[in-house]
Amino acid sequence: MVDSVKLNDSTSIPQLGFGTYLVPPEETAATVGAALEVGYRHIDTAQMYGNEAQVGEAVAASGIARDDIYLTSKLNNSNHGRDDVLRSFDETLEKLKVDRLDLFLIHWPLPTRYDGDFVSTWKAMLELKEDGRLTSVGVSNFQPDHLQQIIDATGVAPAVNQIEAHPYFRNDGARLASHAHAIAVEAWGPLGQGAVLKDEVIGEIAGETGRAASQVILRWHLQRGDIIFPKSMRRERMEENFAIFDFTLTDEQVSRIDALDQGAGGRVGPDPDTFDYVG
Repeated sequence: MVDSVKLNDSTSIPQLGFGTYLVPPEETAATVGAALEVGYRHIDTAQMYGNEAQVGEAVAASGIARDDIYLTSKLNNSNHGRDDVLRSFDETLEKLKVDRLDLFLIHWPLPTRYDGDFVSTWKAMLELKEDGRLTSVGVSNFQPDHLQQIIDATGVAPAVNQIEAHPYFRNDGARLASHAHAIAVEAWGPLGQGAVLKDEVIGEIAGETGRAASQVILRWHLQRGDIIFPKSMRRERMEENFAIFDFTLTDEQVSRIDALDQGAGGRVGPDPDTFDYVG
């Protein structure tokens, strides 16, 4: 049974989901279909990924009731203008073949683009929620000062901040700033894009628990309260990643994993303060 996390808008999100980053569009429908068969009910995609239509195809073909599947997508970096936010959201719904979306995120703040104005983008995102087709609105890759700017300007805190987080880069600054505003943290790249799997400490704890390294890391995230959506195109790995609710790491094991943090040097993705890709 997958636990849920209560969001600051009084809705809930499954703590474990399935990610579709870098899943080729031609393989997305089959991959997401397999994940749904395994038991995943939270699917994360993005306009940037180019596979929303195939995610929608898998959801439609699954036979699972729409209300039983939590769908997230994210605003493309080229769509930050108000009209582009509204237009592209319509396109996302059309591609996903749904009449509402559970969660929509600003994918990147892009502080060096659009004259540094991501506040207007946030205001446009809030408009989407008003017409009932969007349940929750959030952000991704927002640093503490980015969060403060949009909250100060609108009085509305995002429901979610999706940030890079894993044992080599705990990203505590963004995480603590999010929690200070009751913003739930989603950890993208929860396995450090595979780098952490070979860590000696993780291997030791895997041996102690009789679990795979990936399960140890994902369990660490769960016990931190993170929402996670690991990605795999192999069914056996999907099943392995799903089987993390029947064991618990000790406080001592959690502390050993915490100590692996390398600060900013542990990042595997771009720095949100400088990332300016629009595409």
